[in-house]
Amino acid sequence: MLGEYTSMALLLPVSTLVGYGMGYGLDRLFGTHFLYIVFLILGTAAGFVEIIRQLLQDVRDDETS
Repeated sequence: MLGEYTSMALLLPVSTLVGYGMGYGLDRLFGTHFLYIVFLILGTAAGFVEIIRQLLQDVRDDETS
């Protein structure tokens, strides 16, 4: 259980950094200056969604046990 919650603690910063990195790369590729913000927001949202999904699954598992 400790490993699972440790991975959840790292999930949000990693997904945010991956989103920023993708946006930065696309900005460099296309010569734009706004995609990093869009992908930063998408990465953060994806991290929150995954954390919520995992917490809801843990709650359901606890209720059935």
